[in-house]
Amino acid sequence: MTRHLRKLYALLFLALLLGLGLWSLGGLGSFQRTAQMSALDGKLAKAAETHYDEQFPLKRIGTNLWAALDFKLFNEGRPGVVLGREHWLFSDEEFKPVANSDQYEQENLALIRGVRDTLQQHGVQLVLAIVPAKVRLYPEYVGEQTPASLHADLYNEFHAQARQAGVFAPDLLAPLQEAKARGQVFLRTDTHWTPMGAEVVAQHLAAAVARQTLLNGEPQQFVTEQRQSAPYKGDLTNFLPLDPLFSNLLPPPDTLQQRSTRPAEAEGESGDALFADSEIPVALIGTSYSANPNWNFLGALQQALRSDVVNYAEDGHGPLLPMLKYLQTDAFKNSAPQVLIWEFPERYLPMKNDLSAFDPQWIAQLKKTRNANQDLALSSHRTEN
Repeated sequence: MTRHLRKLYALLFLALLLGLGLWSLGGLGSFQRTAQMSALDGKLAKAAETHYDEQFPLKRIGTNLWAALDFKLFNEGRPGVVLGREHWLFSDEEFKPVANSDQYEQENLALIRGVRDTLQQHGVQLVLAIVPAKVRLYPEYVGEQTPASLHADLYNEFHAQARQAGVFAPDLLAPLQEAKARGQVFLRTDTHWTPMGAEVVAQHLAAAVARQTLLNGEPQQFVTEQRQSAPYKGDLTNFLPLDPLFSNLLPPPDTLQQRSTRPAEAEGESGDALFADSEIPVALIGTSYSANPNWNFLGALQQALRSDVVNYAEDGHGPLLPMLKYLQTDAFKNSAPQVLIWEFPERYLPMKNDLSAFDPQWIAQLKKTRNANQDLALSSHRTEN
């Protein structure tokens, strides 16, 4: 290699590094500093470094290429998603086995009974809303990968054990299956239900509450308005990191028509005045199915129950932790509702929960059932199945 060629290669290499460096600086333009990021304790530098690393062009190119190979050659995404037929995506939590699932299932059932007992002591009626898995409602779109045996009868088993424990849990699977003929009840590219699916569940829960005459007080009117439909990229597409090079390989986005619900204001009254002197009769606790306003589950409940509802649901913490946190609040201790609706996706029943944030003695006390015969009945039921 001649001296001139070596110089040319060196200059090209330096130019490539300079170009990539300038390109990567563009990612810093989207970095936003928060009040918690201090230069003194290193949090600002760490946050900037993390953001720069995530936006580094070569990393994104490599990630896109690897994801495209997995997607095209093996029909797979990143851990977290299962690819189905006709661009349907499912959470892998509805497919994969869970180690020590029997132990966690019994522990969670014990906590559910303890929650029921605690609520009863405060005069609160628990309504357990067991949300069927998306794969259970749309098995026709399951691809080559099928759910583990653990999930085969999990919904029915959950319901049977709730009944034996004396927990009021209306069946939500049948009304959702019937509603499929009218439209989608779960999003194709997302873990969650559609606003229509949330409305179907809310109406069925309200009918069950009315049959049991669980609510007292004057009915309140609510109005739901539909917004214009728009493309919606579901959360499960985050496990297919194909943007920006191979975005054409991604499943087409869902169409989401968001809804918003508000009180039907009486003449001369504002929405704030309507509930100023009245207690909130219903509380809602659950997961992102309830917490995320995209599905309008809270509004659908308000309209179906004809009652105001306070939402204590949390995104990303499962159904148990928000409930345990609520039981320790002053809102519960000083102003308990008449009815508490606990939205609980079936897949969380056999999962382990990190309860380290709570007093171990309190958790142990919650797990103690009032009737030892219930434990015997549950053990017998599991043996038979």
